[in-house]
Amino acid sequence: MITSSSPPSLEYSLCERKLRIGIFWVLVFVDSVALPVLLYFVLWYGTDLSHSDVFNIITALLGGTTIMEYFQRFWRLCKKGSTCRVTGARRFSCDWFQWNLTLAFVVIIAELVVGTLPKEPMVRPLAMPMPSLLAIFGLELCILELMYVFNLRAPFRVSSVAKGSSLRPSIYPLIEDIVAVDGGGGTAYRERLNKRYEASPYFREMLHRLALFWGVPSLLIAGGTLLLVFTVDRDFAYIFGWCLPFTWAGAWAIATIKWVQRDLKVEHMIWNRHTASQAGGTWWQLQGGSG
Repeated sequence: MITSSSPPSLEYSLCERKLRIGIFWVLVFVDSVALPVLLYFVLWYGTDLSHSDVFNIITALLGGTTIMEYFQRFWRLCKKGSTCRVTGARRFSCDWFQWNLTLAFVVIIAELVVGTLPKEPMVRPLAMPMPSLLAIFGLELCILELMYVFNLRAPFRVSSVAKGSSLRPSIYPLIEDIVAVDGGGGTAYRERLNKRYEASPYFREMLHRLALFWGVPSLLIAGGTLLLVFTVDRDFAYIFGWCLPFTWAGAWAIATIKWVQRDLKVEHMIWNRHTASQAGGTWWQLQGGSG
């Protein structure tokens, strides 16, 4: 029986953090996308450096902001008295997003090492890190979403979802972890998100749709980018490999924000309507009991 006039509040707003978020992603774009492309053309065509040295320099300067954020996240999660750790997790337990970042670094390092091993670097494989990460991200979302749809149990802890518990939409742990740790929401946000998820069928359905909205296109964009990397002119392949996935993700993120803002308003409207008409059946029944 719903008694409140609105679903449990998340008590979190992106509007208050627009400047910080914007600065962070500008820095990520500069040192993880623009820098490798710019250095490639400047050093490859504008200097007498060997091609191996060109990519040694690019590799050494790549991803400084992301690397710093990785270790800052680890410290926030594992320090004594952490205020953003997953509820019930041990002190040195990483959250789901931290494990994903670790996998991302392993993939990037492996591809950069393989691409620079020959005396003459292989430019096309060195353009693969971004689409490869996008492919892994999309595949992970799709697999976990299928497990959620078929009500399979978590084979291991996925942030707040303990091993053996019912999985949630695959986008859920990423939202939980990013907002709790990187966005300053803390463990309290994890708990509020859980209350909202359990209380609101419309919220659960929205997260399911968002997971599909990101998972399937991620695989398509990654596949299309990799196809371009190995078919178009070498220089264009390098540009596409580093720029196309990030550009798409930025556009998709903006679309996601607009979509979520709209859906949250719809959720409140439906909640209010059914709070005022409990005699016609519970909201759970009127929503079909899904999710």
